[in-house]
Amino acid sequence: MFAIPLGDDGAELRPLEPWNAEEFLAHMDRGREHIGRFVELPDHVTDLASATSFLQRYADKAAADSGRLYGIWTDGTLVGGVMFRIFDTATGNCEVGCWLEEAVVGRGLITRAIRVLVDWAVEERGMYRVEWIAGSDNTPSLKVAKRLGMVREGALRESYLYRGVRHDEEVWAVLAPEWRKQRERETPAAPAAGNRA
Repeated sequence: MFAIPLGDDGAELRPLEPWNAEEFLAHMDRGREHIGRFVELPDHVTDLASATSFLQRYADKAAADSGRLYGIWTDGTLVGGVMFRIFDTATGNCEVGCWLEEAVVGRGLITRAIRVLVDWAVEERGMYRVEWIAGSDNTPSLKVAKRLGMVREGALRESYLYRGVRHDEEVWAVLAPEWRKQRERETPAAPAAGNRA
């Protein structure tokens, strides 16, 4: 199994697979209230069978090259996750998503993890468009989209039915040329040959 460091603080990004079901359920139990404010994941992962089923669904998506799921670990504990909810190589379009326990909010973990996913999607898989869809009232999620250089494209009015209430959703996206240009600006230029620093 691989692990991608997400910085100098010991955070790692790893595949989240069916064999992680017990750990995934414990994570959901710890973060159920916070995570469930905006996403329905905790409503679907309520016991070991449903945790395994959810992880298996994404393992099947990965096998079909139509989605992927990764966990974020800090100090050996699963604290959140990121995903390609949709991954369509025929059209070059994908959608990323995320969730995180409240105890680790504010550390930039989601921004760093999604950056890894977008880099891979654009540079390795040739994706052209990466979407981010979040509730209009999910301010932390919208801030991540903005930090990633995504463009707000509009709102889907009352499109998301969650716990009996209709919510507006915002669509944000970044295109491959925009992503590459942004990443070039973020990468410091190497000193010129023969230049002593």
